Amino acid sequence: MSIFDFFKVKQIKAERDAWIENYEILKTSLSPEQLELLHLSEQISELHVTKNSLLEQIEQLQIEYGQNITNVQEELKLLKQQYDLKSKDLIDLDEQLLLESFALYEPKYVFVNSSVYKDRLDSIRNNQKEMIKTGTACAGNLNWVVNNNKTEGRKMVNDMIKLSLRSFNNECDACISNVKFNNVVTYQNKIQKSFETLNKLGKIMQVYISDHYLNLKLQELYLAHEYHVKKQEEKEEQKQIREQMREEARLQREIEEARKNIEKEKQHYSNALNKFSKQLDLCKSDEERALVENKMSELTVTLMDIESRLKDVDYREANQRAGYVYIISNIGSFGEGIYKIGMTRRIDPQDRVSELGDASVPFNFDVHAMIFSDDAPKLEAALHREFESRRLNIINKRREFFRVSLKEIQAVIVSNHDNTIEFIPTAAAEEFRESARLKHTAQHARNELLSSFQEAAVSINT
Repeated sequence: MSIFDFFKVKQIKAERDAWIENYEILKTSLSPEQLELLHLSEQISELHVTKNSLLEQIEQLQIEYGQNITNVQEELKLLKQQYDLKSKDLIDLDEQLLLESFALYEPKYVFVNSSVYKDRLDSIRNNQKEMIKTGTACAGNLNWVVNNNKTEGRKMVNDMIKLSLRSFNNECDACISNVKFNNVVTYQNKIQKSFETLNKLGKIMQVYISDHYLNLKLQELYLAHEYHVKKQEEKEEQKQIREQMREEARLQREIEEARKNIEKEKQHYSNALNKFSKQLDLCKSDEERALVENKMSELTVTLMDIESRLKDVDYREANQRAGYVYIISNIGSFGEGIYKIGMTRRIDPQDRVSELGDASVPFNFDVHAMIFSDDAPKLEAALHREFESRRLNIINKRREFFRVSLKEIQAVIVSNHDNTIEFIPTAAAEEFRESARLKHTAQHARNELLSSFQEAAVSINT
């Protein structure tokens, strides 16, 4: 610093000190209102400085934010490109399963039983084995040379063929062993994708799995699925047959027991009638004779009723299609508007209804109608056919539950059977309604108890 600059700075400092001194002198001459105004002016100046500083910071943050946004957008663009690229190679299993769960698999084979499916599966697998033996399942360029040696080149290509086939077969076996109705298309795509990937990997050595071998694997997949479906259907049919046989056996036992009891009862009343017939010859007065004849008349009417019941039992045994069609509901288990329409040939149809209301459902069934018919299967089939579109389970026909009204059921029965059938429109549902009432009472009691505790707590606090 030069001497000139030194004196100039000294002069500026002196002027500044003079201004400060004059400023302080002037402040002492100001009134309180003027001092307050001066103080506010100083605060405003300070706020302006702060404002300008904040605006500069905001501007800087906006610049940084804009840069960050640009960076994030670039990253998102890159991620989207990667996602789009990988989406072409990967199967979205979650979405695929969701879509397939709402689709019905269309069978590609219609064989009468599972044995035919099994035979066709064995045939296709034998064809695959034959293709592997003859080298038509997977082939490659055997003219490769490794280290100037054709033998080593041929060995390398053959190893690649074995590796491709082993990988493809393992992928197919995993899909075929786990195939279900809701993942057939997914596993079909996985097999197709494995085929394309392995052929792409073997492209340099011209190693490729044949299209015919791929088609055989896909046929095996479809057959394996349909084979399991047919097996399940046959199990359901066998289950239904066994249930029908048990029902027939129970019916036969009931018929034999009923005939035995009725014949025993008939013998008892016949003996009594014979006894009174002998007493009639020994009667000494008209009054005594009239009493005995009256008793014999009652016994004769009873025997006629017993004979009628015995004929009914004989008829039920002779007529294999006679039985009861029942209309029952269980609102505690299935809700309102759901009815089971079934058929039983049991002597007492209520026994069948009681069996249906066992421990597998929380409440007993309520009977809305019990219709005796000489051809109960025909009447049941007519009802099922009429309400086919109302079935809850459209796959398993043994689940005879329908969402329909009693008036609609009654109309079909009137047109197909009898117009004198009496329907019980309202389900008693005693256990369900009583359970609901007890739950409501218990909840009300809990609420009252909680309210009492809260009131007591308020009293203690006050």
